[in-house]
Amino acid sequence: MSSNARSCVRRKTVRVKVGDVTIGGEAPIVVQSMTNTDTADVEGTIAQVAALANAGSEIVRITVDRPEAAKAVPHIRDGLDRLGVTAPLVGDFHYIGHKLLTDHPACAEALAKYRINPGNVGFRERRDTQFSTMIEVALKYDKPVRIGVNWGSLDQDLATRLMDENAKLETPKEAAEITHEALVVSAIENAVRAEELGMGRDKIILSCKVSDVQSLIAVYRMMAERGDYALHLGLTEAGMGSKGIVASTAALSILLQEGIGDTIRISLTPEPGGDRTREVIVGQEILQTMGFRSFVPLVTACPGCGRTTSTVFQHLADRIQGYVRTKMPDWRDQYIGVESMNLAVMGCIVNGPGESKHADIGISLPGTGEEPAAPVFVDGKKTVTLRGADIADQFQTIVDDYVETHYERR
Repeated sequence: MSSNARSCVRRKTVRVKVGDVTIGGEAPIVVQSMTNTDTADVEGTIAQVAALANAGSEIVRITVDRPEAAKAVPHIRDGLDRLGVTAPLVGDFHYIGHKLLTDHPACAEALAKYRINPGNVGFRERRDTQFSTMIEVALKYDKPVRIGVNWGSLDQDLATRLMDENAKLETPKEAAEITHEALVVSAIENAVRAEELGMGRDKIILSCKVSDVQSLIAVYRMMAERGDYALHLGLTEAGMGSKGIVASTAALSILLQEGIGDTIRISLTPEPGGDRTREVIVGQEILQTMGFRSFVPLVTACPGCGRTTSTVFQHLADRIQGYVRTKMPDWRDQYIGVESMNLAVMGCIVNGPGESKHADIGISLPGTGEEPAAPVFVDGKKTVTLRGADIADQFQTIVDDYVETHYERR
């Protein structure tokens, strides 16, 4: 863990068990994700949950929006168990969650947690009854819940009430401040309601998701001041590609550095036909580059300049990064601590040797006009100079040998 991470004091929260995963307290910050398959498609959903879990998602949420989806849930859980995929499943409920959970007890039992959106759990006189029903089912099956508020589906009665109260003030607050307050009040009031119904704080996780970076930071700072509930962080509808990655990183990094947040999800919009696991990798990389957790060996690589007109180092960096991520599931099962290994793939002699010495294994490839040789450094010492067309294969072998000889077998 880096010195910056050591200086960050985690906010003390109540620990919540979701299946075999612990959220909150002093437990590591958990990375989770969500499928985008039709949950009624059992085989398709099993495949995507397995892919997300294999990529490192420690919890996976699935949509439960209609009876066909609810009926599919226990079959999905059974199929995952047969594959040896242990990631807990969370059911995402909106509008008719109370009915789906009561009508389909096998679904209620197979899920490890229920996500309840208080903004659409019911309206007016039905809201309390339907919310209470979902909490009662959770209590019956001893399941935790996430009370997840979203500004796209905020309780309008609450928002209107707070707006009216604000309008009567001598110095009214800005509308954005009232929206932030409404989000936090909605989460806290519903958590208190769940406790009144008999649910302990060790079964409650809260979230207040928005799609604006500054609003997310403001809302979660307010949440952190008002209770010790475990908090789920995420910038909702973050967007596609670099925009979604940058926005999520900017928002979550500030909060995490302030010790706020017990579990995260990066809500990326995949490119058409894109890989859903990208959001898992981004979440892991945020936590790892900040020094909070280690998931997979990191590859340091230079950006390239006029001294590196060859693309050899780019191809090698890409190949090695892909290789270690592919190997990580096996390495994690076989070796202790391998996820903390650091690799460096550098493009010329300016920073190449020096940067390589700081890594566990580093290689400095020849830049433009340099001798066609690539010195390799292991634990800060030069061990060999690679030459020839198969440098990538040779370097990959060195990585394999290092893992086998430097990490204790389980």
